[in-house]
Amino acid sequence: MPNREKPAIAELAAGRLREFPLGDGILIPPLAQVLEAVGFGPMVYIEIKGKNIEPLVVRCIRESRANCAVHSFDHRIVQTVKKLFPAIRAGVLEVARHIDPFSALSCTGSEDLWQEVSFIDEGLVSRVHDQGGRVIAWTSNDVAQWKTLKSIGVDAICTDRVADLAAFHW
Repeated sequence: MPNREKPAIAELAAGRLREFPLGDGILIPPLAQVLEAVGFGPMVYIEIKGKNIEPLVVRCIRESRANCAVHSFDHRIVQTVKKLFPAIRAGVLEVARHIDPFSALSCTGSEDLWQEVSFIDEGLVSRVHDQGGRVIAWTSNDVAQWKTLKSIGVDAICTDRVADLAAFHW
């Protein structure tokens, strides 16, 4: 493969994904293939990055046996998914501390606040929990930070160190 800058996934047509292997010749699989491989059991969290693909993602989820949830930085995408599939668990990604952290959840019909870890404190977790939501920290790769997040009631962690987090006994 020629050495060239990799575009954002959201900018690529599905067919072009094959030009950017994950490594060692492993190609990025289509969502349907991932969901089939996972089957029913573990929750598959799907971050939607592309615009106007919500109906395709929802159809793929509905046609699978997988247990799925969706989330996105673009809260309009989450809102559209919830209109198409009200029963699906959904979340909004945030990189700021809002005055009313629950408003993004209620406006989109989401249950999960995916909050960038540096903006999480006990007050945020408490406010979201008081409204029935969950707080998922992203991206935390530090064991000491995991201990703090657990102690203040964060519900889940997104990490690059999956095996280490599994050993941590979240």
